Amino acid sequence: MTPSLTPHAARPFRVLMTPLLVAMLLGGCTLMPDYQRPAAPVAAHFSGDTGAATTATATTTAVADIGWRDVFTDPVLQDVIALALANNRDLRVAVLNIEKARAQYGVERAALFPTINAATSESASRTPADLSATGRALTARSYTATLGFSAYELDLFGRVRSLKEQALQSFLSTGEARRSTQISLIAEVATAWLTLASDQDRLRLARDTLASQSSSYALTQRSAELGSASALTLRQAQTSVESARVDVESYTAQVDQDRNALVLLVGKDLPQRLLPNGLPDTALAAASPLATIPPGLPSELLQRRADIVEAERNLRAANANIGAARAAFYPSIGLTADAGTASARLAGLFKGGSGSWSFVPQISLPIFDGGANQANLDIATVSRDISVAQYEKAIQTAFQEVSDALAQRNTLGRQLQAQEALVEASGEAYRLSQARFNSGVDSYLTLLDSQRTLYSAQKTLIGTQLSRWTNLVTFYKTLGGGWIERTGTPVTGDLATAAP
Repeated sequence: MTPSLTPHAARPFRVLMTPLLVAMLLGGCTLMPDYQRPAAPVAAHFSGDTGAATTATATTTAVADIGWRDVFTDPVLQDVIALALANNRDLRVAVLNIEKARAQYGVERAALFPTINAATSESASRTPADLSATGRALTARSYTATLGFSAYELDLFGRVRSLKEQALQSFLSTGEARRSTQISLIAEVATAWLTLASDQDRLRLARDTLASQSSSYALTQRSAELGSASALTLRQAQTSVESARVDVESYTAQVDQDRNALVLLVGKDLPQRLLPNGLPDTALAAASPLATIPPGLPSELLQRRADIVEAERNLRAANANIGAARAAFYPSIGLTADAGTASARLAGLFKGGSGSWSFVPQISLPIFDGGANQANLDIATVSRDISVAQYEKAIQTAFQEVSDALAQRNTLGRQLQAQEALVEASGEAYRLSQARFNSGVDSYLTLLDSQRTLYSAQKTLIGTQLSRWTNLVTFYKTLGGGWIERTGTPVTGDLATAAP
């Protein structure tokens, strides 16, 4: 049968609730400085943006709201990125850091409330006869059942609330760190996949060149045997063959290394269907929504970058720590209280008149601490100033990255057109040199120079095409894109809520 509290025994519990009610009603003040976002130490528009002066056409589109699937439209690349998001270990660690910070925030938030514990105990003692007042040995027993809390701090000056705010901002900072990690991962996977594709194109070009030069060398060797080609011409033809063979082996090793780097980023081995066969058509890059963003981008778009938001969260956390350091200069009040029943016999523990209670308030006023409190306040203030500098540096670094990406974007299109024209002209020059050599007008050295010029121009064209694609990736990353899959998709998960 479960014992029930009589009205007399329940009265101590009402006594216990009185200091609890007082503790909850005393909200107190907070000594945290009012937070003000530092002014961005950069220009209003990005340098390298040729349309920065035309503010009337400036876009307010946030690249962070453009889904990565709408930028990287190649279906194979999309599958590789999705696989990396599911398996990359760095991203997995970032997600676990969010859970850790959430739990730490829960610990600090719990300090706002008293911790109530129930306890039952028995005390037994024996007094020998020679120490007893009656001259006979005595055995004493007592039983208690209490409900109470110990050393609960009344947050009159906001120390606990300041620590809670610091933990909250740290939690939100880890969420931004995860977003930054995901954005970087998408950019790195896309870059690694495109680099592998470009090296495959270079390997294919080297193999085609080797096959062509091997065929020419065989013809020259036959001509030398017949006496119509000199030994110098034969050796010159051989140099072009061996040079192409060196490139084939070099690019073969490079392709293998590129694949290993991509596998590490993805977090698991890639099936053959997810490996590129070459660079995608640059027309896809030109059709990207980033390529059509008008000039005159305002630098305030940087406020959406995850690393900048993370730096600001850290700044807010440092600002909250100042409030906790200031509160140490003021008195602190702790409450300890319990209520319950006590009896010399277990059977009388819940009978009328057995109620007991205790209430122990304690106030602590700092008088002399050797300057420790002031030193802690100085540390908190300097830490806040450091966070301000780090926040401003994050903005300046982002400004430079975006400006560089814009400067490159403005010239890469024209550079690609010029390189394509150079390849076409070099190919025509090589064909003319081949015809003049076959007619005996030019030496083989002239033909070899034409062939090398064409080969170099073709390799440079592949590099320029890769730069066009990687510039798209860099531009997307530097403006804070890469968080959502498709444009207009709402964000879900840990970052959808401001606090747990």
